[in-house]
Amino acid sequence: MTRLLTIRTAAAALDAGTKTAVTLAEEALARIDDPAGEGARVFIRRNDQRTLKLAAASDATRAAGFRRSPLEGVPISVKDLFDLKDETTLAGSVALKGKPAALADAPVVSRLIAAGAVITGTTNMSEFAFSGIGINPHYGTPKNPYDRATGRVPGGSSSGAAVSITDGMAVAAIGTDTGGSIRIPSALCGLTGFKPTARRVSAKGVVPLSTSLDSIGPLAASVTCCAIIDAIISASGEGVPHAAPIRGLRLAVPKTVVLDDMDSTVAAAFQRTLSALSSAGAVIAEIEIPEFNALAGIYARGGLVAPEAWHWHRALLEEAGDTYDPRVKARILRGRDLSAADYLDALAARTAWKAGVADRVRGYDAVILPTVPVVAPEIAPLVADDAVFFAANGLILRNSTFFNFLDGCGLSIPCHAENEAPVGLMVAGTEMQDRHILSVGLAIEAVLASVRG
Repeated sequence: MTRLLTIRTAAAALDAGTKTAVTLAEEALARIDDPAGEGARVFIRRNDQRTLKLAAASDATRAAGFRRSPLEGVPISVKDLFDLKDETTLAGSVALKGKPAALADAPVVSRLIAAGAVITGTTNMSEFAFSGIGINPHYGTPKNPYDRATGRVPGGSSSGAAVSITDGMAVAAIGTDTGGSIRIPSALCGLTGFKPTARRVSAKGVVPLSTSLDSIGPLAASVTCCAIIDAIISASGEGVPHAAPIRGLRLAVPKTVVLDDMDSTVAAAFQRTLSALSSAGAVIAEIEIPEFNALAGIYARGGLVAPEAWHWHRALLEEAGDTYDPRVKARILRGRDLSAADYLDALAARTAWKAGVADRVRGYDAVILPTVPVVAPEIAPLVADDAVFFAANGLILRNSTFFNFLDGCGLSIPCHAENEAPVGLMVAGTEMQDRHILSVGLAIEAVLASVRG
């Protein structure tokens, strides 16, 4: 995997005139078109004419002496869940083909374009965002940039989002995260990803999976990149926060569930990370969060995703259910058998659960844990066997899901050594602590960069 381009590096080249927005766009499109690359499996919807027009408009704006934001002229991909005006939103499925085109861009897309970003297209994903693996039987599965010869999953559901960055088809990407779908592909592909508190970013014009849990955020090369994009898509108007002082930073490591079943690569990377942070002056405490043990039971009774997904999909399933990925269809159909009382029980359980977790982590600057307890598994065994697929899906989603149910915010930051399989460190907090978690993430990122060299 080549060294990733950051937003600030791209912006510096544009400011210096060594690159133009049109040149960056043309380079991104050429990588998408490369028959030896992953472009055909990474992008679902493209409009190259629109991409080049946005780039030309950005160059004209810069030539006139203006720069609308740090994203001026920077190529950005968006997940296939987002409405783009005059296009049918497909959500990684074929069931929506032939449906009416969107009348307007989703607000997130509008904000990116207003900030000068150049949209390169919409990226592949687990169908209807219902998997943490990233396999898609309709449009193919983009291969993880690590060990591409073997063919490993990119992570999902924002699979194409991650690979669009690693392979130079975009500088950053917008994804969604219902149970880890930004943080998981970031962790497995060696990127940084940020899941904000859900209500901070508008979900209008975005095909939902779970209206209670869906969050919208960036995948990119660094915490700074994520902070720049978050400020734009949330319309917060705030700049990149300062890094928190690492010395004295109070970091909680949950001992409950999240450290179970780690593979040796993740375990070694996580232990090195704890040692590096401790040596830098952070105060690390291991804590119990018994509520984490209870979440599997809440989900086993139906949780929130299945009934909310069934509510949105029920008419489409009747019309085009035979075109769905059977693994996605089976999970949505679980919601059909749940009663209104079951759903209300899940909402009540969530309220109590959130309060319990918040009490456990109060007084700490952040919670840190492995984003995913294993490195990216191979694609072929997961395609071949439902039992293997669902076991891997549950394990890969496990750690990140806790913070969606918490309605919290979280970063995944690369913490592996050079030439190792990618591993992510999750840095998470409770709801509306987004700016603080970004600040803590900047401090931790700096320590990890010094260790990696």
